[in-house]
Amino acid sequence: MKQWYESLFENYARKYDEESFVHGTVGECNFIEQEINYDKSLKIIDIGCGTGRHSIELARRGYQIVGIDLSESQLKRAREKAQEVGVEIDFQKHDARNLPFKGKFDLAIMLCEGGFSLMETDEMNFEILKNATEALKDNGKLIFTTLNGLFPLFHSVNDFYASVAKEGGSECRDCKFDLMTFRDHNNVVIEDDSGNKKELKCNERYYVPSEITWLLKMLGYKKIDIFGAKLGAYSRNDKLTTDDFEMLVVSEKNEG
Repeated sequence: MKQWYESLFENYARKYDEESFVHGTVGECNFIEQEINYDKSLKIIDIGCGTGRHSIELARRGYQIVGIDLSESQLKRAREKAQEVGVEIDFQKHDARNLPFKGKFDLAIMLCEGGFSLMETDEMNFEILKNATEALKDNGKLIFTTLNGLFPLFHSVNDFYASVAKEGGSECRDCKFDLMTFRDHNNVVIEDDSGNKKELKCNERYYVPSEITWLLKMLGYKKIDIFGAKLGAYSRNDKLTTDDFEMLVVSEKNEG
């Protein structure tokens, strides 16, 4: 049986590119470049790359990238977009819980809930972090965003989704946040690329900073920094607060 995140992305590539939350690519890539000191010799893996927006922007700037995703539909669109702007990117279909790469990359990025936090169990989410870590070289760096578990303790997730809903975009309904598991159960309504309305029962995991820190320490990271994730404007100056819907995590295997 297909999981909700597999069904969601079956025929949702062009519509996905119209969603409000995907329009911060340039600013987010500016941050990534700063974090790797503009070193174009470094190899990057984009985990849960979707339609390739970060991969393509970084490739346009001269970086070597491999983009991986579970959805063939998303990857097909990513390849089309890369061709349209004239960049070569190795897009591959893989499950982030079982990657074939060992010690190959200098940087792994996993942005906009590309895979981590969408899985149906905590163990599966941990496998994604583990596989991302194993894909890195000994001095590698992992940059990812995830849902901030402090947010739903202070705010209504229902109200948040209602405030960011855009005409014709995806819509989240009936959010129920479980304090015991830190999972948000909701119904998401989308219109796919063929114009069909789809309603899916979703289940996403929110994490608090101390959990993320502990998970990354178990995986051997020596330096872990967590910030508030502002759409299109990632910055080390943004201290994480209870008002941030997402957190930005920068972790390094070395002390740095």
